[in-house]
Amino acid sequence: MTTSDAPFGRMLTAMVTPFTDDGAVDYEAVQRLATYLVDEQSNDGLVVSGTTGESPTTTDEEKERLLRAVLEAVGDRAVVVAGAGSNDTHHSIELARAAERAGAHGLLVVTPYYNKPPQEGLYRHFTAVADATGLPVMLYDIPGRSGVPIQSETLLRLAHHERIVAVKDAKADLFAGSQVMAATDLVFYSGDDTLNLPWLSVGAAGCVSVVGHVVGAEIATMMELYRSGDVAGALAVHRRLLPVVSGIMMQAGGAIMVKAALALVGRPAGPVRLPLAEATEQQIARLREDLVAGGVKLSDGVVA
Repeated sequence: MTTSDAPFGRMLTAMVTPFTDDGAVDYEAVQRLATYLVDEQSNDGLVVSGTTGESPTTTDEEKERLLRAVLEAVGDRAVVVAGAGSNDTHHSIELARAAERAGAHGLLVVTPYYNKPPQEGLYRHFTAVADATGLPVMLYDIPGRSGVPIQSETLLRLAHHERIVAVKDAKADLFAGSQVMAATDLVFYSGDDTLNLPWLSVGAAGCVSVVGHVVGAEIATMMELYRSGDVAGALAVHRRLLPVVSGIMMQAGGAIMVKAALALVGRPAGPVRLPLAEATEQQIARLREDLVAGGVKLSDGVVA
């Protein structure tokens, strides 16, 4: 399931967190979703309590229970990665240690957001979290949310840490990523569903997907085709999935539209928590059209 060139697997989905109608975490639904993603959507890894999992609005206790629920459901056949990032280094260390105690296989650590640390602060933050446990770490570089990119020079420094082994890249700079991969052993994962295939072309090991909730099996097929040398076949899958990526990622953001998409395919995951808000009727209508255009079978039987 894991190799030195894919330490967290290849097809990972950043799971949403299912809630009940009154906003509580629905742990039974969490396990059903994890099982569906692994058994039916070809995921060999899952990220729990990432941004798509609405981690800013789940408590530390909920995060630990979520992780334990997913591990119980699929931990024997998928890499389970725990989101452990925040903009408080001490809190991130606490989250990382709690995840290790719960049995996580790895950590996803996002760039500290809002307080806009300098690159030296980023280096010290990531190093402190990596020092806190024995788990492998995937850095999450997403300046659109954090406000600060992890500069290539900082990644080169961090690559010397024995437990910092991968980067989830949502910076969309394939050239910079190529340079880092050429100079280090850091493994890159696409963190942007619009660029999954382009990232493979410059050496990425796989992806941490949002649209993988409904087309994970197709993305896994695309990656297998590319890795086997069938670039034309991979490109055909990439183009077929364009409407799905557009419908989910180009409207209201990951968690909102993925929960709407899951409802349309008969896998409801409940509402979102404020400050997020449910997709509008207009957004859902557009999403329905895009899913059908991408060949996704809806729960009412509609399919392209």
